[in-house]
Order: sequence, then structure tokens, then C-alpha cells
Amino acid sequence: MAAAANDRAAAVRELLRLGARPDLQERYAGAATAAAAAGVHPLEAMQRREDEFCASMNARASFLGWTALHYAALADSAGAARALLEAGADPTTRDHAGRRALHYARDPSPARDLILQHTRRWEQAAAAAAAEERRRFPLEQRLKQYIVGQQAAIETVAAAVRRKENGWADEEHPLVFLFLGSSGIGKTELAKQLARYMHRDDPAAFIRLDMSEYQEKHEVAKLIGAPPGYVGHEEGGQLTRALARRADAVVLFDEVDKAHPDVLTVLLQLFDEGRLTDGKGKLIECKNAIFVMTSNLAADEIAQYGLQLRGEAEARAAQRARASPLPTADHKVEARDKAPVPVADEASEPLEVSRHFKDSVVRPILKRHFGRDEFLGRINEIVYFLPFSRQELLTLVSLELKRWADKARARHAVELRWEGGVLGCLADGYDVHYGARSIKHEVERRVVNQIALAAERGALARGCSVLLTERAGRVALAVRCPPSPDYTPVDLHAA
Repeated sequence: MAAAANDRAAAVRELLRLGARPDLQERYAGAATAAAAAGVHPLEAMQRREDEFCASMNARASFLGWTALHYAALADSAGAARALLEAGADPTTRDHAGRRALHYARDPSPARDLILQHTRRWEQAAAAAAAEERRRFPLEQRLKQYIVGQQAAIETVAAAVRRKENGWADEEHPLVFLFLGSSGIGKTELAKQLARYMHRDDPAAFIRLDMSEYQEKHEVAKLIGAPPGYVGHEEGGQLTRALARRADAVVLFDEVDKAHPDVLTVLLQLFDEGRLTDGKGKLIECKNAIFVMTSNLAADEIAQYGLQLRGEAEARAAQRARASPLPTADHKVEARDKAPVPVADEASEPLEVSRHFKDSVVRPILKRHFGRDEFLGRINEIVYFLPFSRQELLTLVSLELKRWADKARARHAVELRWEGGVLGCLADGYDVHYGARSIKHEVERRVVNQIALAAERGALARGCSVLLTERAGRVALAVRCPPSPDYTPVDLHAA
């Protein structure tokens, strides 16, 4: 980095020949931060930076996340840039401010032309690799690995994103979703996994804003930055700062119904034009961003409607099962030679929310709260999250128990196992209003509390195994301590 910053192309080439890694990122965040870390005066830290690194660069500024190519671009060193790029330096790497090396190159200059040429080449290769990855590993497949149930919601989001990725969407407007449903049912997690899929786990590409922090009119300044002359003007807004770093991020506005109407006015401009003006008057283009709003509006109505749909689907499946004729003796031999044909379980198929329910129940609630048709009109897809089916609840319980089994093994060297009846027993604690969180709390209350009490009373030690069993609707514990091969029931109700 020092060689590139000082335009020492020969030194850069020699260091690369000796094994220097061209994409290592800078950790220098300014003289004040460096001084605090080293326990010296900021002036001393600034002097050392100028003496030992580069005298022509501002030692007060933060260079956090810079690569050697960033320094070569700022120093206008075409030779250093060429050596780094030939060694495999990635010109698309972003610094802490979200800027590539190209941002710091002079225009025009040979260094800029060189970096621009390689940036385009890397972008084309990345686009081709991403297209191949999407073909082999579609978004629906990725999301279903992390989201339990919600098949209809996943397919709706994936279809809209596919249109955008493949150029079959309106390029003048960003993609906007509104996720509706009860708490703890997967709305936030779906937004997170969408960001991971779109931007390969880049943390800067997922922006989450809790809109309950924007309930007052003056808090608009927190979002886009205070105007000139007001406290905090130089800091900028939470949203504008984040979008300036990654204009193609996935932005989650959590519980948007709690925001002040003036905040919604800002969002309306953002959704309509794909641009935002911060408190300093700087225009931020973000038409490639994806905006996701979550809300609990109409959650009770959606939950009850979902339960009704699921009940109807289960009734249809049961009716089909009764209508299916049993094989006769004449067909037994023939049936043995054929592969079994699975019967579709309608209860497990995606439940479709009717247009009548959307227009007559949900939309009036949204319109009454937001009070403006133009805001709702800028939403590309309203996505409905319905209550979990019985099989999905069993999956949630199993995942939660596995999570605690991993913790028990890592923290306490305790092996946790369970019988099948435990899953159904714990799934009975599901509350449609709290979603997966109710399962989490049920496991903590009925399983983890017992294990902790057993450990406190000395019935469970490191190296032991715990077996969960179901007895008359209750979860019971049995402990096996080596070298004993048998599990011994633990009576935690005994004094």
C-alpha cells in the first residue's frame, strides 16, 4: 500500500513477486482512532503516518477498507495499478465508504483508463457467474433452505426479483415489497436471505431500519440528515449514508406502520423516483435497490384467513383420501411391480390468498392507516405470510431443539436427544399471533428450564446425555452419566 501510495511501481512489482497479497484491506481509520489504539497523542500518530507511509495524503482522514489499488488510483500511479491488476487485484472491491478504486482516479488519466477497463472485465465475469449461479441454484431453492414454510411468499418474491435480474422490470423504479403477517413468521428473515442471495453475504448490502424509531416528525432528519445550520448536519442520515455506500442494497423498513407520515412522504419519493436527496442537498440514485417494508397491519385478519384456508385444504385432502379406492386382491401382484405414486397433499400445497380477501379486507385497513393511494400504488408486491401448518411446526420445533443441542454440546459437553413425541408436544404451544417466537419460548420454558434446573441440582454434569420424552402431554427428562449405559428419569418436582 505504501509503495502504491508513493508511486513506486517497481517496489509494487517486487513485493508482489515476493508474495504480497494485492487485495488486503487497510485498517487505518484516521489519526484520532490510530492514536487511541496506540495510546499516543493524535499529533504523533499523524506525524508517524506522514513519515512512515505517505506525506502527500491526509493523515487525518480514514482510509479504512482501502486496497493497494485504491492508493494507486489516488496517487495516479498507472505503473502500480498495472502491476496490481496483472497480479489479480480486484478492481470492484469497495472500501468502508462503499467506493471502488475507480472513484479516486483522476479523470482523465492513464490509471483511470486502465482501472476502468479491468473493472468492466470483472463486472462482466461476475455477471456471467451470477447468471450461471442463478440457473443452477434458483432463489426459491436458496430461500427454502432458511425459511420454514411460506412457499407462496417465497415464490412471489423470487418471481419479482427474477424479473428485475433479467431485465424484465421497470428500470426507472426500484423494486418495493410490503410483507404482511403476524410477528415471528419469517418476514424479516426472508429479507435477510434475499440480501445474502443478491450480494453474496456482503453485510453492507443489507440495511435494516426499525421504523418505530421514526414516530416523531423531527426524526425525519435521522433518516436523511439534518439540513444546513442544524446539529448533526455533517453526519448525514442513517438511510442516506448507507445508500451512499451501497446504492443497490436490500433495505428493510421494519414495522413501517409505526413511522410518522412525514417519513412516509420521504419513502414515497424514494419508491417513486428511485432517488433521495440528503440533508446536504446531495442526490443519491438508488434505482437498483430493493426495498422491503414489514407490517403487522391486518395480522389478525390474515392469520384467521390463513387458518381457514389451511382447514379447507386439509378437509379436501381428507376427502380425497377417503375417495381413493383400496387395492383389491386381484391388483396386489400388479401393484407390487409398480413404483408407488404419491398422492398430492393439498394441505401442504401453497395457499393462495383470494383477490376478494385482499380487496375487501386487507386493502381498506392499509388505506385507512397510510391514508394515501399513491403510497400503496408504488408497492410492486404485497406479500402475505400465513400461519404455519402442523408439519411446519414440527420442523420448527426440531430446528429449535437442534440449536439447543449444539449449544449444550459446545458450552457444557452435554448430549441432547429426544423422542418423536416431544416434537408434537412442544408444537402444541404454537400461538398464531407470535409465530415461530412462540415455539422458541415453548422450548425454553418446557425443555431448557428443566435442563438448567437439573444441572443446578447436580443431576446433570459435563459428559452426560439427556433424553427428552413425552408423558401425558408433558416433557420429561432422563439423564445418562458415563459409564452407565442406561437413562435414569429425573424427578425435578421432588423437594
